[in-house]
Amino acid sequence: MAEHRVCPWWIGPLLASPVRRLVHDLARLLGPFVRAEMTALEPGPGMGFFTLELARLVGHEGRVVAVDVEPRMIAGLRRRAERAGLLDRIDTRVAPPATMALDACEGAFDFVLAFAVVHEMRSAETFFAEAARAMKPGASLLLVEPAGHVAESEFASALAFASRNGLKASDGPQIWRSRSTVLRKPQ
Repeated sequence: MAEHRVCPWWIGPLLASPVRRLVHDLARLLGPFVRAEMTALEPGPGMGFFTLELARLVGHEGRVVAVDVEPRMIAGLRRRAERAGLLDRIDTRVAPPATMALDACEGAFDFVLAFAVVHEMRSAETFFAEAARAMKPGASLLLVEPAGHVAESEFASALAFASRNGLKASDGPQIWRSRSTVLRKPQ
């Protein structure tokens, strides 16, 4: 995939705006994949637009791991999660730009949400290798990329990296102005 710049931290409040719910119906997007007691991974969560909903869906016994390269995004996510009473379900981590630093998480995740983030990674190949290792057998990864930033050929390249790491693609939900697919790790 072509290298793109990482979203600057000061865009975070716009991405976390409740107005965004007019475009992204969180229950419709996440509900089919996430349920109570699951462990979910969200790379590039920004200030937590999806993270807070993931935390609600996994419930008190579940866990969400949110990994970002930008400490100010993670700080904003933590503030929002604390105000919402959800911080105890969310493990926030600042990772270096080249990796999600998930070595201790092999086979830990039931669900991975990669929403508009893979095109910002230094290496889509590294991302899919790490994600596949971190996923439990039978786990799902919802891959969504903005059509305005990611060409069809780039998306196809990402899917090829996912396939090389054992993830099987199927149709994803229709998401406004986006390319999406669901990737599953075989049992």
